[in-house]
Amino acid sequence: MKRLLYLILGLLLVASCQNRQARASYIVQVSLGSWKHADYSAEQVIGRIDEVSRMIPVGKVIIGWSMDRDLYRKVGEHLHAKGIKMLLWLPVFAETEDVCDGTSAVDLWGRIPASYDLTEGEGFSFNCPSDWYNTGALIALYDLAFGDCGFDGVFLDRIRTQSFVGGIGGVLSCGCEECAARFAAEGVDLEAVRQAWEAKGDAFLSVTGYAHETGFVFADPLAAAFFEAKGHVVSGAVAAFADHFREKGLEVGMDLYAPFMAPFVGQDYAILSEHADFIKPMLYRKTTAPAGMCFEYGLLRQTLPGATGYPDFAMDVDFLDSQLKAMEPYSCGKYPGIEINYREGVAETDPAYVRESLDAVMRHGFDGAVLSWNIMEAPEAHIACLK
Repeated sequence: MKRLLYLILGLLLVASCQNRQARASYIVQVSLGSWKHADYSAEQVIGRIDEVSRMIPVGKVIIGWSMDRDLYRKVGEHLHAKGIKMLLWLPVFAETEDVCDGTSAVDLWGRIPASYDLTEGEGFSFNCPSDWYNTGALIALYDLAFGDCGFDGVFLDRIRTQSFVGGIGGVLSCGCEECAARFAAEGVDLEAVRQAWEAKGDAFLSVTGYAHETGFVFADPLAAAFFEAKGHVVSGAVAAFADHFREKGLEVGMDLYAPFMAPFVGQDYAILSEHADFIKPMLYRKTTAPAGMCFEYGLLRQTLPGATGYPDFAMDVDFLDSQLKAMEPYSCGKYPGIEINYREGVAETDPAYVRESLDAVMRHGFDGAVLSWNIMEAPEAHIACLK
């Protein structure tokens, strides 16, 4: 009798997992290259999306950030005829220098943190999150250049400060007068933070533990207060920017760091999820570039060799599962981002990795997943394995 009961329960569990996967849909990203020119034609994008949607259910396409308005109109018309939404891929605090003037972010010593040149149009040089001129110029750009292109929403990228890519100054930023005033309103004196770092060095950022529910626990109360305030300052600015688009009836998605690294770059999930229709944590285990989990954590430990308490994380399925669990409390749509494109030396993925990652996502019953970060570069086998 027990065997029969276990068999029935097992079949019900399998059916439940299959039903969740059947209901889930995918969001795909199309990276067009820099603002200056599009790497693909509208016909190439349409053809690729049609190929992919014949294999898996596609609910939304994130595309950008070229200025080719005709391309968007043609692609949008085709997608809408198929019931697929089109969202503009819109960088906010970085990669805007070719289209908008901006005020650069500075560290607590008044220096501009180092950038990271990945490809043309991806320099990872960040602007100040508190200067409303920066976001105001981007709002004006959207209204003038993209407002009549048929977008159903915007996908906000680069909504953070620099990471450990810029050394300690990348994380201890922004330190301009406007940001200092905002930190002060949160009860944190940036001058005291600077002095504490200079006095203690790496030890200022030592931790006493980590749990996926609460993140890292900083040994120094001032360090803990700084990162909490940084989350409020940066994410508060992003929230106001997102609200502008939602008030216009546009859907808003957000590109986020994995939960364990998000506080270092000013991303407060609790704040951001309240102002987004969906979030896309970048759970990139194979990416050796900004936002890659192993890449960013490796830079943290390289930058802070004297800090204690940081665990030796294995970027395996168990760790991926811990980051998926950290997403669960938030009420907006949740579409974890998994690399599906292949780029030698940057994202050396394979079908087994893609399937392993997506299986983990589906076990949590989320709305779906974002196939990142360029469906145009995804090998056929990486998509076929998801059928």
